[in-house]
Amino acid sequence: MSPASRPASGNAAAFVPSIASRERTPRLGVSVVFDLVDAIVRGDIHPGSSLPPEAVLCEQFAVSRTVIRESVKRLEEKGLVTVAQGRGTIVQPADAWNMLDETVLSAMVANDATLGVLDDLSAVRANLEGLIARDAARVRSDEQLAELSDALQLMRDTIGDEHEFNEADVVFHSVVGRMTDNRLADNIVRTLFHQARVSARYSRKSVLEITMDEHIRVFEAIEAGDPDAAEAAMRSHILDAWERRRPPSKRHRPV
Repeated sequence: MSPASRPASGNAAAFVPSIASRERTPRLGVSVVFDLVDAIVRGDIHPGSSLPPEAVLCEQFAVSRTVIRESVKRLEEKGLVTVAQGRGTIVQPADAWNMLDETVLSAMVANDATLGVLDDLSAVRANLEGLIARDAARVRSDEQLAELSDALQLMRDTIGDEHEFNEADVVFHSVVGRMTDNRLADNIVRTLFHQARVSARYSRKSVLEITMDEHIRVFEAIEAGDPDAAEAAMRSHILDAWERRRPPSKRHRPV
C-alpha cells in the first residue's frame, strides 16, 4: 500500500477506500471477519482508530447490519477491537490480540515481511515441545513407546514421498504430545504446528534424511527414559528444521 493510500491514525474515513476497492459481492460473516482481521493486522487501521460506521461496512461488504454486528463481536472476542460507548469500535494494539486465534495468527504470518512471527512461533514451539518430550521420556509406557515406534517406522516407510513423510511427521509429534499430562502445552503446540504447516513460507522443501535422523534421536532419548536428552533433541530438531526451511529475509531474528 502506498503512503498516499495508507490512513492516518484516528482517521476512519481514510480507511474506507481500501476496503471499498474490493469487488462488491455478497460475503458470509466469516469472510467479513477474515478481511477485517487482515486489514487490522496489516496496519490499514491503526490502534486507537475507529472502524468505519456500520452503514459504510454494510455497503462495502454487501451484507446486512446483522452480519456486521456479529463480525464485530468476533473481532472483539479475538481482542482486536473494543466497542466504546459514544466512540464506536476502537482498534486495539497488538499486545491485546489473541495471537493463538487461528485467524489472527494466520494474518500475522501472512503480513510479516521479516519472518519474525515465524521465528517467534518456531522458538515458542521448540521450547514447549521440548518440555513435552521431557515429560514423554519420564512417563512413557511400553504401549506408548510401541505407538511412537510405529510412527517412526511410518516416517521411514514414506521417506521417498515428501507429502506422505510430512504427514507421518505430524503423527510422530502427535504421539509425543499425547504422552504428556500437560494438555495446555500440547494444545498450544498443535495450534502453532498447524499454523506453521499451512504457511507457504514455512512449508518449503526440506532435507528428509536429516529430519529422519532428528526424529530417531528424539525417539531414542524417550525410549531410554532420558528427559534431558529428549528435551534437547526435540528442541534442536524444531529449531534446526525451521532454519533449513527459512527463506531469505531482510532480518533474521535470533532464537
